[in-house]
Amino acid sequence: MAVSLKDVAQAAGVSIKTVSNVVNDYPFVSDATRSRVQTVISQMGYRPNLSARRLRKGRSGLIALSLPEIAAPYFAELADEVVAAAEPRGITVLIDKTGGQRGHEQVAASGIRDNLVDGTIASPLAMTAADVDTLGRIHPLVLLGERLALVTVDHVAIDSVSAARAATKHLIDIGRRVVAVIGTGEDISKTGRLRLHGYEEALADAGLPQDPTLHGDARWFHRPDGYAAMNELLRTRPDIDGVFCFNDLLAIGALRALREAGRQVPDDVAVVGFDDVEECMYTAPPLTSVSPDKRAVAETAVDLLIQRMDGTGPTQPREVFPPYRLVVRESTAG
Repeated sequence: MAVSLKDVAQAAGVSIKTVSNVVNDYPFVSDATRSRVQTVISQMGYRPNLSARRLRKGRSGLIALSLPEIAAPYFAELADEVVAAAEPRGITVLIDKTGGQRGHEQVAASGIRDNLVDGTIASPLAMTAADVDTLGRIHPLVLLGERLALVTVDHVAIDSVSAARAATKHLIDIGRRVVAVIGTGEDISKTGRLRLHGYEEALADAGLPQDPTLHGDARWFHRPDGYAAMNELLRTRPDIDGVFCFNDLLAIGALRALREAGRQVPDDVAVVGFDDVEECMYTAPPLTSVSPDKRAVAETAVDLLIQRMDGTGPTQPREVFPPYRLVVRESTAG
């Protein structure tokens, strides 16, 4: 049978109210009493009744982090940071993989089943702005990423235009003049369009031509897509001496294609990625990458969501751009 508050109180020789105060971490309990009660709780294996607590407080203590995929290193690292940001705030994070499917994203953004969670941090691929506006009125919601803009919920994003411009400028500054880009295509995402815009701005600033033959199409932002796009670029534009990839997985695939083609990095072709996942330090050569402050993204998103859950945020939605930096490694520095 489940251990109750009453059982713990009897074993510890205190009142049920005192046990409740310890469980809920209320301050007005002496250190000695708190220690005794916590010891009994551990010994008896007491677990709080979350359903009852939710009825009393109107809260579950749970939030959802809705991501299109978990295997991608960027999302895995971001999830780790969100969990780390939520834990000291007394919040548990449920991670929901949507596969970029609109229906799954809508379920997560509406509180999952039976409003299981108190709020959701979502990085959507398929939801529309109308979806977000509707769901944000019935459930606390914070968006991540650049795929949707001008929505009526709080939004945490990287300034992809500025970051892509900085990445491309770095390639130009080290003397590259035939700079390709990988991540374009007919189905280019909002994020991809912003990064393409930053790339084009850097070319324009340097007086270099806009050349569509330097665009490497990639349907997805995974390693095989970067590998295939780099091989095609090498076939059609063998004069390439630099390449900016819209994420690190594309860049890692590009590095493999360059190595197989006998092109030295960075002597023949310099490569820059985006996201600065841990794998960048262990590629051959280590990959230069735009490094978003993932910790700041996570902490900002969690704080904004808590304010929406508490009803303490401003009426107008907020758009926050945490900082980024360019981490230069051997794929451009030699």
